[in-house]
Amino acid sequence: MLLFDLENVHKHYGDFHALKGVTLRVPEGSVGLLGPNGAGKSTLIKTLLGLLSMSSGSAEVLGCRLPGEATKVRQLIGYMPENDCYLPYMNAIQYVTFGGELAGMPKAEAFRRAHEVLYYVGLGEARYRKLSGFSTGMKQRVKLAQALVQGPKLVFLDEPTNGLDPKGRDEMLSLIEDVKSRGVNIVLSSHLLPDVERVCESVIMLNQGALVHYGDIEELKTGGDEIVEVETKDQNDTFEKVLLDIGFKTVVQDGLRLKITLPKNKSRDDVLRAAVENDIQIRHFMPGELTLESAFLGLIGEQ
Repeated sequence: MLLFDLENVHKHYGDFHALKGVTLRVPEGSVGLLGPNGAGKSTLIKTLLGLLSMSSGSAEVLGCRLPGEATKVRQLIGYMPENDCYLPYMNAIQYVTFGGELAGMPKAEAFRRAHEVLYYVGLGEARYRKLSGFSTGMKQRVKLAQALVQGPKLVFLDEPTNGLDPKGRDEMLSLIEDVKSRGVNIVLSSHLLPDVERVCESVIMLNQGALVHYGDIEELKTGGDEIVEVETKDQNDTFEKVLLDIGFKTVVQDGLRLKITLPKNKSRDDVLRAAVENDIQIRHFMPGELTLESAFLGLIGEQ
């Protein structure tokens, strides 16, 4: 089964094009959703949830056609939003139960499941506390619980580690990995690319409403091309410009070093020759590997 199947999906807000002809077929699994601010990530998620109508195009989610089967889609999908959205006078059990009822569960069943998932996310002892007194980490966990309460086939997680300290972030990612191990499909939208790299096998990249890339993370990081890692003596910016001017299309600054992807017509010798001819001192030169973040920045830069 495909998680979703999109054909030339457009979404307009007046003259602003939030999605520009997105065509995409995504099989089951865990996929990261990446893009700069304003890339169209939230619009895509809300469109796939049936909360926004498409301006044109066609879309299916878990075999259900949108917009006609939007209610069924929301019964099959859990959604953990980025922003807090709860009534502060509610306690955790009321909040998660309410989420189950909104997904079509009978109240008694939703209440029973709410207890289960709150224990699962580590909030069993706090399930009768008011949400207004929860810490940031507890709020993130209770949002995850309400996304899981109806036993979804797919969960959308929008910035699930937002605001968490390193320990809390690691615990949240471990929870997500456990959810994944139980056969639940995941779409993870995050600005923290190491989180995506840890949890997901593939990524969707958007920029300015257009699809930039979809594919396996490991393939993206290698791209089938050789990569060299170079550090100069205080001349990284200059050397990056030199390399781009002579035909190296992907040069990404990663900390103190440059990650240079060698096109088919270039070699390591060409990199060294460019340094010599431009009087640039190289302090570090070795085979390298792109991180997901470096590969992402390179693709966005190319576009």
